[in-house]
Amino acid sequence: MKRNHCSELWDFEDELVDRNGDVTKPTIVLGVDGGATTTISICLSSSTPAAHPNVVARAVTGSSNFNSVSEETAKRALEQSMAEVLMLSRVPRVDVRVVCLALSGVNSPPDAERVLSWLREIFPCESTKCYVYNDAVAALASGTAGRKYGCVLIAGTGTIAYGFNEDGKMARAAGCGPLLGDQGSGHAISSNALAAVMRAHDGRGPPTTLTAAILKKLDLTTPEEIVGWVYADTSWARVAALVPTIKACAKNGDEVAIGILEDAAEELAISVKAVVRALKLSGHDGSEPFPFVMVGGVLEHEEGWDLCKPLIAKVTQAFPGVQAIQPSVEPAVGAALVAWRHNLEDSGSIFSSDFKVDSFSITVEGVVC
Repeated sequence: MKRNHCSELWDFEDELVDRNGDVTKPTIVLGVDGGATTTISICLSSSTPAAHPNVVARAVTGSSNFNSVSEETAKRALEQSMAEVLMLSRVPRVDVRVVCLALSGVNSPPDAERVLSWLREIFPCESTKCYVYNDAVAALASGTAGRKYGCVLIAGTGTIAYGFNEDGKMARAAGCGPLLGDQGSGHAISSNALAAVMRAHDGRGPPTTLTAAILKKLDLTTPEEIVGWVYADTSWARVAALVPTIKACAKNGDEVAIGILEDAAEELAISVKAVVRALKLSGHDGSEPFPFVMVGGVLEHEEGWDLCKPLIAKVTQAFPGVQAIQPSVEPAVGAALVAWRHNLEDSGSIFSSDFKVDSFSITVEGVVC
C-alpha cells in the first residue's frame, strides 16, 4: 500500500494480514461528511454487494473545509478520520470498494478534482472507486437512502438549497455566505435580531423582548455593548448561536422575533423553489412528487418554535407533490449510502426498493448515527 505524509495513521493495516497474506474481504464502503467544524466518517459493510449494509464504525475529527482552515489541516483531518474509522472496523484500505467524500467548500469541478487527486493517493488501488461532492449531497442522501435525486435545504449557520433531477443535472441556490446574502440562515436570522435590538434602542424600531433576552444571553448590560461584542469576533457561528434565543422570544409572542422568523421561512422557501423550478422536479404542472430533504440547526424544533411547518406549507403551496423529509440519520451516513449505491451500480446489483434509511438509526460508540 502506498504510503503518504501521514503514514503512521495506517500502521494498523500491517496487523490485519494473516500469515498467508490473505485478508477477509466483505463489501466495504466509506462515506465522509466534512464541514467547517467537524469531519465524520462512516464505514458500511455487507456480506455481498447486494446485501443490506450495516454501520460498522464512526469516527470524528476536526474541520476539513479548505476555505476555513489551511489545506494541510483539512487534509490531515480527512485522512485521520478515514484512518480511524477503518482501524475501528479492522479493515485495510485495499478492501474498500468505494470512498465518497462530501465536503463543504467543494463548490466547483476544479475544487472536486483537486481533492480527488489527493484522495487517490490515499487509496491508490484501482479497485477502490473514489468520488468527491459538495456536502449538500450527503445531506440530501441522508433522506433519500443514498439517491442523488430531489432537493435538499441546509439551514444552519449558513444556508444552501441543492438538488438533482433524474438526468443528473444539478442546481443550487444561496450558499454564498453572509456578505452575499444567505437569507434564512442562522447568521442572517441572528444578524436581523441584533439589528432589531439596535433599532429599538435608538428609536428607529419598535420595542422588543429580544433586547433583554439577547443581553442576558451575551452577558451584557446595555445595547451599546452589542456593537463591541459583534465586531470583537465576527465569526459566523458565534452570531448564529443566538437563534434559539430568538425562537424563544417568538414563542412568547414577540412580534419582532416572529417577523424575523417568518421572513426567514419565506427566504428559505424562495431558495428551494428556485432549485425545484431550475430542475423541473415537480413536472410541468407542479404536482409531480419529489423528495425535499431538510437539515440543519435552524430547522430543528427548539424553544417551542417550529420553522419547518411554515416552510413546508410555502413549498407545498407551490408544489403540491412535494414529499418533505427530515432525516433520522446524519449526513455522514448519507455520504456512505451514496458510496454504497455507486458500488451497487459498479457490481450490476439491483437496489432493494424496500430499503429504509431509518434502519441506520443505530448507536455506534455511544453516538446515534
